[in-house]
Amino acid sequence: MKHVFLHIALLVPLLLPAQKVISIKIDGAISPVTVGYVHHGIEKASSENASCLLIHLNTPGGLLKSTRLIVGDILDSKVPIIVYVSPQGAHAGSAGVFITLAADIAAMSPGTNIGAAHPVNLQGQPDSIMNSKTVNDAAAFIRTISEFRKRNLEWSEEAVRQSVSITANEALEKNIIDLIAANDRELLDKVDGRSVIHNGVTTILHTRGASIQILEMGFTEKLLNVISNPDVAYILLMLGLMGILFELFNPSSIFPGVVGFISIILAFYALSTLPVNWAGLALIIFGVTLMLLEIKITSHGLLAIGGVVSLLMGSLMLIRPDSNLDIGRISLVLVISTVALSAGFFLFVIGMGLKAQRRKPVTGIEGMLGEIGETIDPLSPSGKVRVRGEIWKAVSLTGDLMAGEKVRIMEVRGLTLYVERIKTTLQNI
Repeated sequence: MKHVFLHIALLVPLLLPAQKVISIKIDGAISPVTVGYVHHGIEKASSENASCLLIHLNTPGGLLKSTRLIVGDILDSKVPIIVYVSPQGAHAGSAGVFITLAADIAAMSPGTNIGAAHPVNLQGQPDSIMNSKTVNDAAAFIRTISEFRKRNLEWSEEAVRQSVSITANEALEKNIIDLIAANDRELLDKVDGRSVIHNGVTTILHTRGASIQILEMGFTEKLLNVISNPDVAYILLMLGLMGILFELFNPSSIFPGVVGFISIILAFYALSTLPVNWAGLALIIFGVTLMLLEIKITSHGLLAIGGVVSLLMGSLMLIRPDSNLDIGRISLVLVISTVALSAGFFLFVIGMGLKAQRRKPVTGIEGMLGEIGETIDPLSPSGKVRVRGEIWKAVSLTGDLMAGEKVRIMEVRGLTLYVERIKTTLQNI
């Protein structure tokens, strides 16, 4: 009988379904695309009855609104969530602190760090009353998460108010994380048998030997994640505006219009994920329009100057100074470089246009003035001359001329050239 029970005990694990862990990777700024990716991962883990969802985290920060949505999904998840700051050298900065603290189990890889969650506005302006409210709100948010997960309240608030950052070992000592693991397999072995509580129900993790199913971002998600970067969104906006306006001023160019239309659509999607100041956007459009008008209208540079000023102010105002967690501002270097390049390009075009206006015509009737020809017949005072290999009717302005004399064209009336003899200087031999 004992042998029967022993065989049954050995067979039971083989009869149970294999444990599975769904793994996703967040590597970059927290954005609305990241929210959808995490939500999809939680749904997949739930639908496939996975033991847990493993989130690999390496982020410098992100939008506070997106962070709140991710934290909400983690806290409401029916599947245990493990946030793992990895690989070595990774950083859970700013928004990453909130996400790590919200996990059922928080872990870090050796050589990683966590912290610096102080909110800043999107233009990096000094603290104000509004910024103080933002900091207080973020501090209350992180205290709520830490209290719910029974983590270190004091350090969590310091991470927001004083931008403190600590190593993995320090985070473990201060009860910020639950464990340190060198890799996924070690992590899953260490959390095996731990209990997590969801809505009053205790769940025991069975992760030892579990298979890891990686859920990658789709191509569309990766593309949208890239263009959601404020710098990329700004570049797309400028390309889009330039392309479309060039097409409008020069119909049938086709290429600028196609590139511009695609860029502007992508830019509007990216800007929809950011707190855009529509007055700034209007100034950018107005500035580019003024620069293009300078090419068509002679304003002696006034339109170009107005366009540069409008473009610079609009670029600086494009992102509203709302609450943010370190990521989301447009690089000042990028703004200045873009405005300088745009101004330089239009000034180059305008300069070439003015030079062309001052240049002596080389075609048409005006191009004939000053040209040298040769008389074919005697001019007394009219006859024929050869100019540029063509024979023209000509009238002499300097009396009768012999055939074969060199003449200069002084005036053109209709199809008749009015010429004068080229004076020659006799040199002594």
